[in-house]
Amino acid sequence: MEEKPKKKAAKKEAKGCNDVNCPIHGSLSTRGAVLEGDVASDKMDKTVVVQSDYKIRLNKYERYRSSKSRIPAHNPPCIDAKVGDRVRIRECRKLSRTVSFVVTEKLD
Repeated sequence: MEEKPKKKAAKKEAKGCNDVNCPIHGSLSTRGAVLEGDVASDKMDKTVVVQSDYKIRLNKYERYRSSKSRIPAHNPPCIDAKVGDRVRIRECRKLSRTVSFVVTEKLD
């Protein structure tokens, strides 16, 4: 009995890229932190800003405060995340002065 190819693998193979800093098609290795967030900005070249919202507990007032973190991440051409997309990013080596994360996949 033959196995059917997975849909995600077929999408990744169909939309290749020539980026050496792509974790799928290039030689960039990832390690460490894995985060999820929404793309807040895609105005930079091959870079997006991923925003993650979280809550901080204030013990004195017995309440929570909303906060956010904004992380610049490399956006390979094969993934091509746009503003509003939910993405998963992984830590990698420093790619520039501010970028040390790479977008690994779009989440539906």
